[in-house]
This record gives sequence, structure tokens and C-alpha cells, in this order.
Amino acid sequence: MTSFLRSDRSRPVAVWLFAVAALVLAMVIVGGATRLTGSGLSITEWRPVTGAVPPLGEEGWQSEFAKYKQIPQYQQINKGMSLERFKTIYWWEWAHRLLGRLVGAAFAIPFVVFLIRKDLPRRLIWRCCALLGLGGLQGAVGWWMVASGLSTRVSVAPERLATHLGLALALFVLLVWTALDAETGQPRQGNPTRWRAGSLAFLAAVFLQCLLGALVAGADAGLIYNDWPLMGGAVVPHDYAGDSVWATVAHNQASVQFNHRIGAYLLLAAAISVALLAWRDRFMAPQARALAFAVGGVTLFQAALGVATLMAGVPLWLGILHQLGAVALLAVATGLAWRVRRL
Repeated sequence: MTSFLRSDRSRPVAVWLFAVAALVLAMVIVGGATRLTGSGLSITEWRPVTGAVPPLGEEGWQSEFAKYKQIPQYQQINKGMSLERFKTIYWWEWAHRLLGRLVGAAFAIPFVVFLIRKDLPRRLIWRCCALLGLGGLQGAVGWWMVASGLSTRVSVAPERLATHLGLALALFVLLVWTALDAETGQPRQGNPTRWRAGSLAFLAAVFLQCLLGALVAGADAGLIYNDWPLMGGAVVPHDYAGDSVWATVAHNQASVQFNHRIGAYLLLAAAISVALLAWRDRFMAPQARALAFAVGGVTLFQAALGVATLMAGVPLWLGILHQLGAVALLAVATGLAWRVRRL
């Protein structure tokens, strides 16, 4: 029999939110593969409902291919592409959009059911409503990103790619945090510690570094300066400055790669500091200390993976692994920031 009293915690709600977070992770990884394979502009229309059905016959494929032939990417880069090659890039983009639809359904349907059954802790209702709205916004931003590459560009605008990825990662963080809250209930009001502000600052730094990485992907900046630790034999590349401040920040290949490298060095130093401080803090809870050590270890692995990816010329499997490492680091940083609020 369904209870009409809302509990402060709910394991089914936590499992649901963790499952949706896993789907968002899958969407991010497939989205990264879509970018690396140059597949993101293969579907030139936004059809939220009917677009879920792929071409079902030769006529349908020829129609989609004809639309793709009208955009600059085909005319300037892929002219002469075979239909079979087009199908390959089409399926990557279709899978990415399908995962987006699945994320929406996997969140919205159980959300309504939990609300009807009064299984959702009252303090989390507003947060889940915000997550639902953020998910809808993400779909619109995805099309806004794709539209930037359909008229004059041969790829999507880097800043729009960073916005699209940033929203997905924000969803991931909020889903994990809310799932942890659903699992454990209302936190006790403890005394503030230095770890609260520091862990949130580190989480924000990881998020910023992910956005810098999105700019690198959007500008194809990983395909140049594949030496390390220098860039073309210099500490600062000679072509660092773009045509404007905005170009230097978001569009110039040399500058966005350099900025991402510097961000990685600073983040690695911060992660090592977090691990050392946790090792020296004898009052720190064992779970929080383990998460701090994980932050240090995952950051070190991710930095090494980034160097390997760059020097190898960004092969697909390494690029995907590097993006997976970024989300893993975001997850452990979220876990640490959440856990130290309960010390």
C-alpha cells in the first residue's frame, strides 16, 4: 500500500537518478565520438519526435544525403563522399540524438510516477523540476550548436560546443549530487570546515577545465602542436594571439590548446594539494579522505592520458578515453564536495 507520508530519503529515487546520470555519461561519450568522427552535421534538421525514426529505405537515405550535400561541410571537405560513408557518420549523430531522447524519457516518466506515489522527498521536488527543465534546454542548445555549422562554417562553433557540453556536465553533477541526497537524507547541520569551500572550488575548476577541453575539440586544436611539454619548441606558441580577444579565447587553435594545457597543470597541482592535505588531516572522515586520494589519482591519470592523446594525434579511442576520464574526475570531485558537507 502506498504511503501518503513523504520520507526524507528514498533508495529507489537514488537508483533512478544514478541511472539517469549513467545515461548522461553515455550521451557525453557518444557526443565526443560524434565530434571526433566529424559526424555532428550529418543530420541537418531538428525533428524532436519524427527524427527518432532513421531512414527506412533507399529513398529515405538518398533524401537525407541530398540535404547533407547542401551544407558547406560536404561541399568543402567531404565532396564525393559515398552513401555508405554518409551512413556511418549519420548513425553516430542519430545515436547521440537518440540517447538524448532516452535521457528525457528516463527522467520524466519515473519523475511523474514518483510524484504520484509521493515517494520523492519533498525537499528534492524543486530540484528535480529544475533538472527536467535543464534537460529540455539541453536539447534546444544542441540544435543551436548544430545550426552554427549549416550555413557558413564547416563545423560547429567552438563556444556553442562548449555550452552544449557544459550543460550536459552540469546535469551529470546535479544528478549525482541529488542521488546522493536521496540516498542519505537531510544532512546534519555541522560546523563549517575549510574543506567545504575548497572542494567546491576544485569542482568548479574541473568543470572549467572541461569547458576548455570542449573549445579544443571545437577548434580541432588537438591536431596541431603534438609535441610536449613545449609547443613547437616554445613555451608559448608564436601564434598564440588571434585576430581578437574572442578569437584568442575560443577560436584560435594555438591559444585554446595552450590554455587547456595550463589549466591541466594548475588542476594537477591543486589535486595533489587536495590529496596531501587529506593525508595530513587526521580528523577527516575515512570516506572523505578516500575521495580526496581518488581526486589526486584520477587527475594524475587524466593528465597523462591527455598528453598521450595529444602526442598520438587524437585517435578516436584515446579521445573517447580522455573524455571519459574527464567525466570520471568530475564524478569524484562531486563526491568529495558532497561528502565534506557532511563532516
